[in-house]
Amino acid sequence: MSDTRTAPTTEDRAAARRVAVASALGTTVEYYDFTLYSTTAALVFDKVFFPTTSSAVGLLASFSTFFVGYLARPLGGILFGHFGDRLGRKAMLITTLLIMGLGTVLIGLLPSYGTIGVAAPILLVTIRLLQGIGMGGEYGGGVLMALEYAPRNRQGFYTSLVHIGTPAGVLIPVGLVSILTSAMGDAQFQAWGWRVPFLLSIVLIGVGLYLRLRVSESPEFQRFRAEAESHRVPVARVARDHLRDAVASIVAKIAESGLFNVYYVVALAYATTQLHIPETQVLIGVLVACALECLTLPLFGRLSDRIGRRRLYVAGAVFQLVLAVPFFLLVDTRNPVLVGLAMTLGLAVGHGAMYGAQAALFANLYPVSVRYTGLSVTQQFGATLGGGLSPLLGSALIAAAGGGWIGVVGYMVAVAVLSSVCTVPLRRGDLRSR
Repeated sequence: MSDTRTAPTTEDRAAARRVAVASALGTTVEYYDFTLYSTTAALVFDKVFFPTTSSAVGLLASFSTFFVGYLARPLGGILFGHFGDRLGRKAMLITTLLIMGLGTVLIGLLPSYGTIGVAAPILLVTIRLLQGIGMGGEYGGGVLMALEYAPRNRQGFYTSLVHIGTPAGVLIPVGLVSILTSAMGDAQFQAWGWRVPFLLSIVLIGVGLYLRLRVSESPEFQRFRAEAESHRVPVARVARDHLRDAVASIVAKIAESGLFNVYYVVALAYATTQLHIPETQVLIGVLVACALECLTLPLFGRLSDRIGRRRLYVAGAVFQLVLAVPFFLLVDTRNPVLVGLAMTLGLAVGHGAMYGAQAALFANLYPVSVRYTGLSVTQQFGATLGGGLSPLLGSALIAAAGGGWIGVVGYMVAVAVLSSVCTVPLRRGDLRSR
């Protein structure tokens, strides 16, 4: 779709920034929820909710509940994408924020296995399913509000601001967990300390809700609704008219999402269980890397507007392919500085390059009439196959290798190559190809 808008005024740019901030805060809540869960899953959930199994099996069980949330994301993407394309973006953003945030609070209140027995993991899985549905609808709406407010030649930059919510959503809960694990012993943290960050998410919910209620509906969507009728079943239109781009972008997404969780979830579990590195030491490395990615993401977003989104996305994947072996060699040193360097190269550079270019690349594959649905399908199926599976696969590959990481490296190389190949044909999403 050609861009017929006039040059943006100062007021337009200010509105675009406000929308990007509001969307980024929602993304922060989104990743706060999921990151907090993955962190506590790696550290204590095997003991709190699955204490009757061995430590290895308990860890796999806790990561399985992590994957359950990802399984529900495609359903949430289709559901909220449907209504987002028919009714508008704003209402969906408010609904998904409440679903995700309140789910996190409920996990913080959930009794342990020792208190209510098997009902505890059952309730945990139920909450995770609901959170997954909410998260499935959150991303598309947040990105599209920023994209559809922004001038076309700055869409990479403005949508990358939304993506800052991802490392910020890691930074905040990891920082809280680091403080709590340092301030209290393992017994206290396991008994009740892990619940504190879950309950504190109510603050983020309040701020996010306040900002989102003050944002107007996407102007591009409003223009579309004034000129044409929405499709009755948007997902059917995506399957009929945009199947090739949808499939290619889903596979292209796998490396970005999967490798992010390798650096964070898998590496955290590997470093603490196999290398016996203190948890706080590894978490500090993650904190530094995420703080730096908050700075690199808008730089990569702006770079994607200049050199092309596909080119930068593939470059980020290739960088992570080359990094795979050095990453684990750095972690194996047990040196805090080198562990932090490994995390920084993986998250702030490799992942940052892909993630900075991703939103504008994938969103522009679809016309405005089905864009919420199309982007949600791409994002959520790709994230489920990537980030949802990588902690399970990584843990299983490490166990199969007797505690070694060679199998994980094979996975990293494979998904980086596969995603790079599938990014090349996505010309419609690249500004430089228009």
